[in-house]
Amino acid sequence: MPEAATPALTIWAVSDGRIGIEAQVLGLAEAVARRRRATIVVKRVAWRGWLGWTPLALLPLPEFTLRSDSQIAPPWPDIWIGAGRATLPWSTALRRRSAGHTFIVQTQDPRGAPRGAFDLIVPPLHDQLTGLNVLPILGSPTRMSAEGFARDLARFAARIDPLPHPRVAMIVGGKSGSHDLPPARARAMAAQVAAAIKAAGGSLLLSFTRRTPQAARRILAEGLADLPGWIWDDQGENPYRAFLAAADTILVTEDSVNLAVDAASTGKPVQVLAMAGGGRKFDRFHADLRRRGVARPFTGALETWRYPPLDETHRAADELLRRFDARISAATE
Repeated sequence: MPEAATPALTIWAVSDGRIGIEAQVLGLAEAVARRRRATIVVKRVAWRGWLGWTPLALLPLPEFTLRSDSQIAPPWPDIWIGAGRATLPWSTALRRRSAGHTFIVQTQDPRGAPRGAFDLIVPPLHDQLTGLNVLPILGSPTRMSAEGFARDLARFAARIDPLPHPRVAMIVGGKSGSHDLPPARARAMAAQVAAAIKAAGGSLLLSFTRRTPQAARRILAEGLADLPGWIWDDQGENPYRAFLAAADTILVTEDSVNLAVDAASTGKPVQVLAMAGGGRKFDRFHADLRRRGVARPFTGALETWRYPPLDETHRAADELLRRFDARISAATE
């Protein structure tokens, strides 16, 4: 049957609404939709009261675990893509609730949940999770795509095109459970980056995230203000994709898997900015990027090299659809 004649798949992209987590489920859902006609529905869930601290095995039924505005109710989707602990009560119950109709996918490591409840788990490689229904990927699913880069680059061309090369996109994360960007580190970072861009005769495209501490944000903006370029101040439309698309080199802080994977999807040099803190999982992740030829530490000079753009999201989408189709075929035999 021609694809146009087949009903579109319904995909729910389910998270707790945090931007980085929602980007993962939407990235994978959108990659599936580029392979197969589909309707994507965004769902956000939240814990009821203190239940988020309760071991999963002791939680009540999902209806009583999540807040009433979580909006999880039939008709059930063809594919459920969840991420984050708050999604697990429904992720683990939905196969039974949907009478086997819904194909259950979870990104990240569903810690504490029975792995057999999922049709496919897509964790980061650095979590070292294995199993028959596990497809580890380098990093996390991303929403970056060639179409999105071209669209946003054209949208901001008037502001970016006059800037001299090499154009350096600098994407700054911030404080998390494992990393921080205290004032002293921010000052050193600003001085090092400014010197490298001046030496190369280039320009800067600087963007912060919501986790960037205000003190670090101010220090970096002031320390890099003399460079030609654009320091985005959160006013107007976000030029994040355009910055990545326009860059010759991309600098990302070491605290975020999502930021590094977004940058790696361009195939451009990714240089990693050191922060305070760290952790073994992040060490493994950055070591994997180096082995793939994607990233190198930033040591004070801009470097140039090439590699095939990282595209783990479509690899995961292909495996999802392969398993989904195999289950449909088995059910009709």
